[in-house]
Amino acid sequence: MDERMIRKLHPDWRGAPNMPSYEAARASFSWEAAERELAGLPDGRGLNIAHEAVDRHILEGRGGRQALRWLGRHGERRLLTYAELSAWTSRFAHVLAGLGLSPGERVFSLLGRIPELYITALGTLKHRAVFCPLFSAFGPEPIRARLQLGGARVLVTTEALYRKKVAPLRGSLPELRHVLLVDGEAGEGTQALLALLERARDSYTIGPTAPEDMALLHFTSGTTGTPKGAIHVHRAVLAHHVTGTLVLDFHPDDIFWCTADPGWVTGTSYGIISPLTHGLTCVVDEADFDAERWYRILQDERVTVWYTAPTAVRMLMKAGEALPRRFNLGTLRFIASVGEPLNPEAVLWGQQALGLPIHDNWWQTETGGIMVANYASMNIKPGSMGRPLPGVEAAIVRRGPDGSVEPVDTPNTEGELALRPGWPSMFRGYLHEEERYRKCFASGWYLSGDLARKDADGYFWFVGRADDVIKSMGHLIGPFEVESALLEHPAVAEAGVIGRPEPTIGEVVKAFVSLKEGFTPGEALRRELLAHARTRLGAVVAPKELEFLPTLPRTRSGKIMRRLLKAREQGLPEGDTSTLEASP
Repeated sequence: MDERMIRKLHPDWRGAPNMPSYEAARASFSWEAAERELAGLPDGRGLNIAHEAVDRHILEGRGGRQALRWLGRHGERRLLTYAELSAWTSRFAHVLAGLGLSPGERVFSLLGRIPELYITALGTLKHRAVFCPLFSAFGPEPIRARLQLGGARVLVTTEALYRKKVAPLRGSLPELRHVLLVDGEAGEGTQALLALLERARDSYTIGPTAPEDMALLHFTSGTTGTPKGAIHVHRAVLAHHVTGTLVLDFHPDDIFWCTADPGWVTGTSYGIISPLTHGLTCVVDEADFDAERWYRILQDERVTVWYTAPTAVRMLMKAGEALPRRFNLGTLRFIASVGEPLNPEAVLWGQQALGLPIHDNWWQTETGGIMVANYASMNIKPGSMGRPLPGVEAAIVRRGPDGSVEPVDTPNTEGELALRPGWPSMFRGYLHEEERYRKCFASGWYLSGDLARKDADGYFWFVGRADDVIKSMGHLIGPFEVESALLEHPAVAEAGVIGRPEPTIGEVVKAFVSLKEGFTPGEALRRELLAHARTRLGAVVAPKELEFLPTLPRTRSGKIMRRLLKAREQGLPEGDTSTLEASP
């Protein structure tokens, strides 16, 4: 009896995990065998992400299945089948051809979560141009920097975003030849995209595409520094597809919701590419976070697999456990989280409030896809990143004085998380910055810049970014561990931890805390929180100082900006946060 029939007879059946045995999967996995699951372009013309995500489903008889289920912020609703998505993306590819855009040139999007963004991304890839998403909440300067660094030829955006954020700096972007507006009429220096699409043909033959042809350009700068353009190729689709199967546990009839904005790599890799290569129905919500709206979407759209972020989970936790009980979430089968480490209490909260644990995983813009994960069939260790993806070799390494690195075999020893190069979605370079790219590798390892440890069972545990780790009395202290302990206290909604410089011991561990509703800052609560942390962590690791704040500063993708907490502590200007981003 196949899965479809079982679902009809047993609507509550949630499906067996795609990877029943982690050890068996690691022993038998090969990227070469996994690649046979992809269709490839007809007549041996190569490998193209858009073909795998859209057109293959038409050829294989699934054109009538819903691909996108768009929910507008004001109650609008738009459905696109795979056949319709194929037609619209083909029209966009013809538009690019008509503009004289050559394969390999860059197409940028500055859009929210609307259907035109998905049409732009996939139509660009059909034309063999390079898709580069921008976060729509960026200010003018980070937008200008990325358009300039990326050599943008085409920008697709809305009239409002163009007038506010791009038009004033258009003169500094001589390479930007075309601005296509998804709404409004053509104006000075712009064209109306809808009019161009309506004149274009709805079928398009994708040209020969080498797997190593550049496909995606994702800008990342962490929380400091000049933006880096990470280059990804069409062969990355293999990792996107495999991780959809093994990590997100996609089943053929799943309804999938990825809450990440497509301006970030998660929103592209797992909001667009991975679910579409599996032929799933993707829920796309245009609106901003609202706890009740999110629960209603999970219920009404009958979402089965949900991929979100720790920040969103914590906001749902703050809304309380009574709210989700008002909704029927019985179709939900699997929940995963990414973007920053998921605190242990969030994993347990998922089990208590939603009836399912939340599976954390780890990757970066540079890795292009999930590298370490808690899998559907595996016991979760709350707070752990999980275990490496089959086909990926990960290790904890230490740097030697000569710049070489060596793996550390002793369990629970802190070091830098490193990966053996060679997985399909590994970035192929930083655009125009070869030396910066080379510095990411040493002794046959990709160095992530994240500090972690590996326990005796092979689970990896995040410690912190190398530049966030606190050095106190000869000890290295990861802010995440301290923050997680504070979040266990019922009064704490958010916690951020930094090292305050102190000449005698190096740094003093200081915590910044915002409270849940119903709790009031005060000296008694401050002492209680410090005592709670000492009990949980010990006197060496626990914070010595604690300050209450109404809210903590975050990047636009939701990560706590410890840099601004440090600036606040030192009385320095906090600066413009509009350029900050975080990966993935």
